[in-house]
Amino acid sequence: MATAKTPVGSPTNPAADGLTPALARNIDAVMQRRKEAQKSASLQERAAAAISRFAGSMAFVYIHLVLYSTWIIVNLGWIPIIEPWDPSLVILAMEASVEAIFLSTFVLINQNRMAAEDDMRADLDLQVNLLNEHETTRLIAMVEAIAKKLDVSTDADHEVHELKKDVAPEAVLDRIESESEN
Repeated sequence: MATAKTPVGSPTNPAADGLTPALARNIDAVMQRRKEAQKSASLQERAAAAISRFAGSMAFVYIHLVLYSTWIIVNLGWIPIIEPWDPSLVILAMEASVEAIFLSTFVLINQNRMAAEDDMRADLDLQVNLLNEHETTRLIAMVEAIAKKLDVSTDADHEVHELKKDVAPEAVLDRIESESEN
């Protein structure tokens, strides 16, 4: 009989040391979303990512070091038993140029995909921050009401009116844009 897996951080499955259940749940949700994004990537995107990963590895460097060194040594005539086929190294230069074109294209494809993912995360961050700011503003208003009801005053009373105002993201963005134009 199959049983449902209890998520990490649920009340019946405590989170790892140092993680609250909510934090563990959030980590699981982010990791699940990343896995889903990787699964939904097209074949071309997955290929570009794999090629970019390999091109950014030390194995890639070592392979090229061996291949290019061997090519150069042979074509300079330093190994007499092998006839040079590219004594001017023009073919090697052309091959390296074509490889660089393709590698840079694969890297750019991968960076574009990563930039799109970063944009989504930035949008999520903005939404969470705006929600947090709105909730904090409401909490300030509630605390002010409680303080008035209990006739309690604080040094921050003069700031409460300003703190109770919601931030208008459009106004902030307009100000940032106008400042960056100057």
